[in-house]
Amino acid sequence: MNLVIDVGNTRVKVALYKETTLCYETVFLKRRIISELKKIKKEFIIDNAIISSVASLSKILINKIKNLFPLLQLDYKTKIPFKNNYKTPETLGVDRIALVAAAVESYSNKNVLVIDAGTCITYDFVDDNGIYSGGAIAPGVQMRYKALNTFTANLPLLKSDYPNNLIGNSTKNAIHSGVVYGLLFEIEGIITRYEQQNENLTVVLTGGDTNFLAKRLKNGIFANPNFLLEGLNIILNYNLKND
Repeated sequence: MNLVIDVGNTRVKVALYKETTLCYETVFLKRRIISELKKIKKEFIIDNAIISSVASLSKILINKIKNLFPLLQLDYKTKIPFKNNYKTPETLGVDRIALVAAAVESYSNKNVLVIDAGTCITYDFVDDNGIYSGGAIAPGVQMRYKALNTFTANLPLLKSDYPNNLIGNSTKNAIHSGVVYGLLFEIEGIITRYEQQNENLTVVLTGGDTNFLAKRLKNGIFANPNFLLEGLNIILNYNLKND
């Protein structure tokens, strides 16, 4: 069984796959990573593992995980099932690498735009020949709310919520309108531009804010909160077959 570990800034997502079938999934705080992985080791037979970390993990922690499982640490040098034309591959986030791998595997021979709605909003495009060129990075939902509060004197910090109206009739409603509609219009505008440049475009929405945004976006978008985990499992299997 494959163990997939996705380390974020504060939380860790873990999944177990039997070949391509998701068998188990959990989320916990990053500070509990070793204790939680030890629990999983006791409950399941793990053959191989892969770890992706957008936040830094110390060498001590990585070595502790390697002592628990045969571990592949994803980075820009890892073998991947697509051609990477990114100009600075050493700066490409491992989360984006995993998402593109999932796109190539899940939608082979198609033009795919993957939108990851997390701390940042990332847009990644892979064409129908399996060639990845890049995309875009923009502030995510919470980052936009925090920016308005941090860089102004009087605007409050709000939790994300759908605006009642495009025209905000109070400061709180105006913030919700600006943040949420601004992001939705951004996403829809970028999708439209990609559709104009690429025939038969498939759009995948993933990330922590998938459910929040998917309800307000136009139909035809595939929402998959586990797309990154699937991509990590795909990369692990690819490396096991190509060693």
